[in-house]
Amino acid sequence: MNQMTKNIIAGIVFIVSFGLVCFGQSQVGYAGLAMELVGLAGLLVLLYLYNRKYK
Repeated sequence: MNQMTKNIIAGIVFIVSFGLVCFGQSQVGYAGLAMELVGLAGLLVLLYLYNRKYK
């Protein structure tokens, strides 16, 4: 996979994860909490992958 493909995938994952956090925040109950946690996990994975290059 070339770098441009990786950047496109990372951008899509970021948008989906951020959307899950925003949409989950508006929901009441465990379903909303689960959406927020999945979105947060996606954002943390992206942050880990970015910082891994500069270790």
